[in-house]
This record gives sequence, C-alpha cells and structure tokens, in this order.
Amino acid sequence: MTIGALGALVRQAPRVPSHQDLRRQYWPNDRDREPFMEQSVRHAVTTIRERFGEPLTLDDLAQSVMLSKYHFLRVFSRVTGVTPGRFLSAVRLQEAKRLLLSTSLNVAEVSVQVGYSSTGSFTRRFTESVGLCPTQYRKLSLASRSQTRRTPLSQETTAACLPVPQAWSTGSVTGVVRATGAELQTTYVGAFDGAILQGVPASWSNACASGRFTLARIPTGMWYIHAVAQGKNSGGGAGPEPLLMATVGPVQVARGTGHLFDITLSPMDWTRPPILSALTGIDLQPTAA
Repeated sequence: MTIGALGALVRQAPRVPSHQDLRRQYWPNDRDREPFMEQSVRHAVTTIRERFGEPLTLDDLAQSVMLSKYHFLRVFSRVTGVTPGRFLSAVRLQEAKRLLLSTSLNVAEVSVQVGYSSTGSFTRRFTESVGLCPTQYRKLSLASRSQTRRTPLSQETTAACLPVPQAWSTGSVTGVVRATGAELQTTYVGAFDGAILQGVPASWSNACASGRFTLARIPTGMWYIHAVAQGKNSGGGAGPEPLLMATVGPVQVARGTGHLFDITLSPMDWTRPPILSALTGIDLQPTAA
C-alpha cells in the first residue's frame, strides 16, 4: 500500500467509531508528542546507519521503536522526507561508495558488505543512484582525489549521462541560493526525480558568485530541486568543511513556463539521507546519526 493510499484510508477512520481510539493514539494532533515522534525516528535512523548490512525490514524498524508499521512509515516519511526503505538503500550505497574508495574490495565483496545478496542487483542500483557504475566511480573519484581540491566531474562526463529532452516539452527553473552566516564555495543545483539527491539530474548548473542559477530545458513533469555546497570554516579553522544543502519540491514543471525560487542552504543533519549522485563532486558525508 502506498503512503498516499494509506493516508486516505486513515483520514476515513473518524467515520468508524471503533477506529477513533486508534486514531487518537497514532495520529495525535497536539504538539506534546512531537518530541517523542522525532526521537523514535532518530532511533530508527541510528539503527539503519549501524545495521545497514543486515536484512532490515519495515517491521524490524517499527518494532525497534514500538510503533505500528503504518504509523511508523508515516512519521518517518514526514520527518526525513523519504520512506525507511529508501533511507536504508541510500545509507547502503553511501557505505558502498566509501568502501570503493578506501579499500581494495572488489564489487562483489562490496555488495555483500552493504547487505546485497546479488551483485547484479547492487550494480544496477548503484549505477542508477550514483550516476556511474561501481568501477567507473572508483576510477574517476580516485583520479579526482589526486587533485588539490575535489571538483565536480567534467562537463563532458556529465553531459554523456544527461537525457536530451525535446525543446518543445521543457520548462525552466531560476532562482538564488543563499546560506545565512556561511561563506560558500561552488554551489551545485540540479533537478532530480526524487527527494534523495541521487542519479542523473534532468538539468544542472553551478550557481554564480551572487548565488543566481538557471536550470534550463527541464522536461515537463514533477521534479525536486536540490542545492548543495561545501561551506568554508569560519576563521580559517582546520576542522571539516560544513556540507550545506536544501531541497525544494516536488515542483510541477510545465511546458514553456519558468519558476523562480529563493533557496536557503542549511547544514545537513541526521534527518537527511546521504547524497548519492557522483555528479556533484561532493565529498563523502559521515554516516553517523
């Protein structure tokens, strides 16, 4: 059952007296239980990040926080923006990216380490989510790391992955990317087909110094606009540079029309699934919740 169908089903519950008590318990309207719900989701995210190599199921995660799986699914999706299954898949693939760059394990060994029983399924999912197959990712990323500063993949590499939409069936998105109290390095903005920054964007651009960007020739349909940037340490500190991100969507892009957005970046926190697309040139993010 989809989340939408499930939501429609629960909204009908008040009409059936026998369901009212359950609705009050699992769909509270007051704010008193919000901290508990967020704490439950955070516990589930920690479980995912610590046990991603195991065959975790929706039932396992819901039981770990003592919620019904239907209510857990709704609350988890509301807090993180994605389902538990998608979050788990993203964490597994993020760990696979790390293993490909930091170990000599072959692709089959990496797939087992991150919880896949089939190398073929792992390779297909990795390629769809990262934008490159595992061997290409390892080769290109290691070559990029030999440079002084990590940069996005070349325009030629990215262009080879992008679809070529017909001009008459496209729209555009323009806007400004900001980050309150932070100095930005290159900001990457792209139109993706989901709430996780993964795969190949329909259109992408690097925001200019003023933060302005234009995403042209986006095929008509529903898209998520993801913006991500590596911040700079204030005062020239030696610690890790903060990773900043924002997501807008879903956005309906119609034929021949444009959209204007003012996007404010903020530091990634435990609620956000990992960034998977290799086309951003963003360094690996820590997996701790």
